[in-house]
Amino acid sequence: MAQSASICPSLLYADARAAIKQLTEGFGFTSGAVYEDASGLVAHAELTYGNGMVMLGSKMTGGDFDTLMAGAGPTGVFVHVDDVDAHHDRASAYGVDIVAPPSDKEYGARDYLARDLEGNVWSFGNYIPEVPDGPKG
Repeated sequence: MAQSASICPSLLYADARAAIKQLTEGFGFTSGAVYEDASGLVAHAELTYGNGMVMLGSKMTGGDFDTLMAGAGPTGVFVHVDDVDAHHDRASAYGVDIVAPPSDKEYGARDYLARDLEGNVWSFGNYIPEVPDGPKG
């Protein structure tokens, strides 16, 4: 049975199709659902990586989320990967803008930073944040 993601970052792109291509081919995400609006824009897409998910869509659709996010700047998203260097090599070979190469951190983790086609910063590392037991949604 598939596991549900509790938290899903949501991003809007001027060119959502190009974002989907970069995230799947450059970063190794798996494309799930992709829904278009009547004009052919990506209204909603779901991409998974491990047990996490990111949702994205096109800017300028006029929807509530799009309207609320108007003028919002780039965001940052962290994604856990098992092999930081292999992930970096894949992204680099694809031509992703690597803004900080893989490096070891003082707290024992290893990560690198990349910028997507529209300026969002993605951090890929082997750090695994622990979620404390607490109320379930």
